[in-house]
Amino acid sequence: MGATKVEAKTTKQMSLKIHGMTCANCALKIEKSLKKLPGVSDANVNFAVEKATVIYNPDEANPAQFEEIINKLGYSVPKSRVKLKIVGMTCANCAQKIEKKLNSLDGVSSATVNFGMEMAMVEYNENVITVAELKQSVQKLGYEAFSTDEEGSADAEREAREREIAKQKRLFIFSAVLSAPLVLYMFAEIFSWNLPSIFFNKYFQLILATPIQFYAGWQFYVDSYHNLKNKSANMSVLIALGTSAAYLYSILATFWGDVIGETTVYYETAAVIITLIILGKLLEAVAKGRTSEAIKKLMGLQAKTARVIRDGEEMDIAIEDVIVDDIIVVRPGEKVPVDGIIVDGSSSLDESMITGESIPVEKKVGDEVIGATINKHGTFKFKATKVGKDTALAQIIKIVEDAQGSKAPIQRMADKISSYFVPAVVLIAVLTFTIWYLITGDLTSSLLYATAVLVIACPCALGLATPTAVMVGTGKGAENGILIKGGEHLENAYKTQVIILDKTGTITKGEPELTDIISLSKEWNEEKLLRITASAEKNSEHPLAEAIVAGAKARGSQLVDPESFHAIPGHGIEATVEGYHVYVGTRKLMNEKNISYSEHEKDMEKLENDGKTAMLIAINNQLVGLVAVADTVKDTSAEAIEALQKMGLRVMMITGDNVRTAQAIARQVGLKPEDVLAEVLPEDKASNVDKLKKEGYVVAMVGDGINDAPALASADIGIAIGTGTDVAMEAADITLMRGDLRGIVAAIRLSRQTMRKAKQNLFWALIYNTLGIPIAALGFLSPVLAGAAMAFSSVSVVTNSTLLKSFDPMKGFK
Repeated sequence: MGATKVEAKTTKQMSLKIHGMTCANCALKIEKSLKKLPGVSDANVNFAVEKATVIYNPDEANPAQFEEIINKLGYSVPKSRVKLKIVGMTCANCAQKIEKKLNSLDGVSSATVNFGMEMAMVEYNENVITVAELKQSVQKLGYEAFSTDEEGSADAEREAREREIAKQKRLFIFSAVLSAPLVLYMFAEIFSWNLPSIFFNKYFQLILATPIQFYAGWQFYVDSYHNLKNKSANMSVLIALGTSAAYLYSILATFWGDVIGETTVYYETAAVIITLIILGKLLEAVAKGRTSEAIKKLMGLQAKTARVIRDGEEMDIAIEDVIVDDIIVVRPGEKVPVDGIIVDGSSSLDESMITGESIPVEKKVGDEVIGATINKHGTFKFKATKVGKDTALAQIIKIVEDAQGSKAPIQRMADKISSYFVPAVVLIAVLTFTIWYLITGDLTSSLLYATAVLVIACPCALGLATPTAVMVGTGKGAENGILIKGGEHLENAYKTQVIILDKTGTITKGEPELTDIISLSKEWNEEKLLRITASAEKNSEHPLAEAIVAGAKARGSQLVDPESFHAIPGHGIEATVEGYHVYVGTRKLMNEKNISYSEHEKDMEKLENDGKTAMLIAINNQLVGLVAVADTVKDTSAEAIEALQKMGLRVMMITGDNVRTAQAIARQVGLKPEDVLAEVLPEDKASNVDKLKKEGYVVAMVGDGINDAPALASADIGIAIGTGTDVAMEAADITLMRGDLRGIVAAIRLSRQTMRKAKQNLFWALIYNTLGIPIAALGFLSPVLAGAAMAFSSVSVVTNSTLLKSFDPMKGFK
C-alpha cells in the first residue's frame, strides 16, 4: 500500500473538465484513449463530475495532447478566459515576449497580447493553472499584470452547469409542447377517446414529430456520430437507433403504407421517448449540481478582500494580490483572508467552517490563524505565511475536488459492465426483432419490441451509481472537518477491521507535563539534577523533552546550552552539560550503556503504574535519578474508542512507552491489555502494521507526528490528526482537521453510509437493466414506458446519493 502512494518524481498529475459525456461508456472511451498516449502512466475519467485526472511524464506528454484526444472523440474541454491588464510594455517586442511565455505554460490554450491596449487575453484550463500563476509568469518577465475580472474563471463550472440546465429546459419545453397532441392521440387510441380528426392525421403527426426528432433530438445524433466514428457506442447511439427506427418506420407507413402493407404510424413513440429522455437529462443535471454543492460552499468561504499595511498605510486589496509576509489587519466580525501568524493583538476565532469545531478558539501573538475563519471579538494583526493555492482552504478544496473526481474500486465492476453493455444491447435488440418477426411475421410489433429494448437498456444509472455517492460523501466529510483524499480511501475505510491508534497526541493531548524529579544520589539534590537534566534535553524536539524543559523553567531553573547533544530515537538522549556526560532515557538505553538500575526498578514501576512516563538519568555513567512526565488523555478519547468498539472494530494502541505506562493509559480509555503495543520504536511502527495486514486484517493507522508517517503510508488506510504535522497529513489518506478521535468514528460511519448508498445504487441499476431488457424483449413494455423508466433510473440514483447530505456522522456525541 505504502509504495503506491508516492508517484515517481518524473510524473505530474493534472485534471481536465470534460463536457459532452452522456453515460459511463463515454468516460471509459476517453479513459482508454488517454491511457494509450505515450508518457501517460494512468488516467481516470469520472462521468459524474465530468472530469479526467491524468498522471503523465511531462517529457513525453502534455495537456495539449490530452485536449486534442478528447476533442477528436467528440467531447470538449471547457476553457476559462481572463483579461490581464499589463503595465510596463514599451514596444511590440515586449508583447511578443509575454505572449510567447504565456503560450508556453501548461494549461494555456491560447494567449494574445495587444501592445496598443496593454491587454492580454488568455484562454486556459483552470484545473491546470490559476490566474495568480498567469500573473506571476508575466511579473517574472519584468512587467506588472492585473486581472480585470471581466471574464473571470471562479464561476466557470457553475455557469457551464447553468447553461446545460437552461439548454435542456428549453429543449424539454419545446418537445413537451409539440408532443402533447401526440400523447393525447396515444391515449385516444388506447381508451377510444373522441378527439378532433386532425389528431389522427398522419401528416399532422409528422409535422409535430419532425422538429422533436431533428431539433430536440439532434444532440443524440451528433454524439452518436462522434462515438461511431471512434468505433464505440453509448447511450446516444441507443436513443438515436430506437427513435430513428420508430420515426423512419412511420415515414414509410405514411407515404408508402400500401407498398409495405403497414399503415400504422408511431410518431408519438419517437417524440415522447426523446421528450422523456431530455426531461431525465434535465433532472439529472440539476441533481448532479446538488451533489457538488460542498465545493461551492467551500469556495464561498474565502474572503474577497484583505486589509494590508503597506508603506505604513492600511489599504484594501483583492485577495489574489496578497503576498507572503504582508501584514494584515482583521477587525471583529471579519473573515481572516489567508493563513498566517498573529504578530499583534488577540481574539477568539470561529474555525468551524474548516475544522468542524463549533467552540471559538482563543488566539494570541504567535498563534496560527487559518484563512476563511471568522474573527469573533478583538482586532489583531497577522503576517501572511500562505497565500493563494497554498492556504489551508485552497488545499481542502483541492483534496475534495480530487476526491470527487476519483473512482472507488467498486466502480471498476460497473465500468467493465458498461464497456460491453451497449454492443450487447444492440445485439439483443436485433435478435428480439428477428425472433419476433420470424414467429409472428408482424413487422410493427417486432420493431416496437426491439425499440423498447434499445431504450430501456441505457447504462447511465450504472455509471452514476458510485461516483455520485462518493461526491456527496466526500463533500459531507469536508463539512465535518474530515478530508478524504479519494473514493479508494472511502471504500478502504468502509472495509476497516482494525484501527491502530498512536498514543501521544492522538489518544493523549500530546502536551505532557513534568510531574516528578527524584534524586537517587546524595551528591545530587533535586534542584541541581533537574537543571542539568533539562539543560541536556534543551535541544531535543521530543514532546517529553519539551515537558522537562518547560517544567524546569517553571520551577526557576537557569538552563545552559549543552556542549554536545545527540538524540537516540526510541531510547533517549546523550549530552554533555558543564562537563558532565549525561544520559536521559529508557531502560534499553541504560542496558546498552551497561548502567545498572535494577535496585530502583520498583520506583520506576510505581511511576509507570500511575500512567506516567518515567526516564532514568545517568551522569558520568552512574545512575543518579528519575524524571517522570505525564501526558493526559483527551476528554473524548474514551468515548470515541467505545463507539469504535461498538461498531465491531478492534481498536489497538501503539506507543514507544514502556508496558506499564501504556497499560495505565489503556485502562483509562477502555482498551484491552492484549490490544496494546508498547515499547515500539518509531521505525518499527510500520512493521507492526504490516504484521497485522499479513494476518488478513484491513488496518487503519491513526497518528499525528513525523514518526507516524511510515506507518500511515503502510496501512490500508492512514488517518492523520489535523493538529499534527504536515508530513503526517501528506502521508495519510484521511485527515481529521481537529484533534478529536470522534472524527475517526464519524469517518468510518460516513464511509459505511456512502458505500451503502453506492451499493444500493449499483443494485437498482443492475436489477433495472437485468429485468428491464427481458421484459422489453418479451413484448411486455412499450417504448414510451421504457423511455420513462430509463430517464427515471438515472434521476433516482442521483437523488438517492443526495440523500447522504442529511446524514450526520457526528450524531449521538455529546
